[in-house]
Amino acid sequence: MDVNEILKKCDHTLLKPESTWEQIKEIIDDGIKYATASVCIPSSFVKRAKEYAKGRVKICTVIGFPCGYETSAAKVFQAREAAADGADEIDMVINIGALKEGNSGYVLNEIKAVRNAVPGKTLKVIIETCLLDEKEKILMCSVVNESGADYIKTSTGFSKAGATVEDVRLLRKYSSPGVGVKAAGGISSLSDAEEMIKAGADRLGTSRIVKLAKEQCQK
Repeated sequence: MDVNEILKKCDHTLLKPESTWEQIKEIIDDGIKYATASVCIPSSFVKRAKEYAKGRVKICTVIGFPCGYETSAAKVFQAREAAADGADEIDMVINIGALKEGNSGYVLNEIKAVRNAVPGKTLKVIIETCLLDEKEKILMCSVVNESGADYIKTSTGFSKAGATVEDVRLLRKYSSPGVGVKAAGGISSLSDAEEMIKAGADRLGTSRIVKLAKEQCQK
């Protein structure tokens, strides 16, 4: 698969807590140069990033990140603020504990509340697959299908494991055709990226693919 085709599916990501504005600007510059799907950055940088990017690359941010245990009202506030600051795409973390105790209705209502708070914005739902069993993953496909969200996403990249090919296949199998699958966490090579795409990933959350593309260009 051509590296440029892979880059078009990448949310070029920098979410480290120690991230600085200079590093964020570099991420944006790279996202523009390599035509990535978006740049995914902390919400505190969204307003400046939107002004700096001038529409040349989409701005994605995260809410309820990385644990997902904020109240629904807090997530709705975060989402609205991010949208007002100029975010084009929002990746939200579900309340994993609520799912684990069998309260999928709470999870569904929370996603719907965020969806309603940011009409017109691309919404991706992070389910943290490494913390779920197969039944819970399949249930979350059903929940996201019903919620009106645009994507189901494997991972934050901050838990004990990231995306796997098997999980991407599972999510693709049980997600509606109109719901995209985003693989994130641990995608460290072009071959990893290609495997995820072949398994059904429509988007990739990664900090490394642009770096690999740069190295290719230098050869």
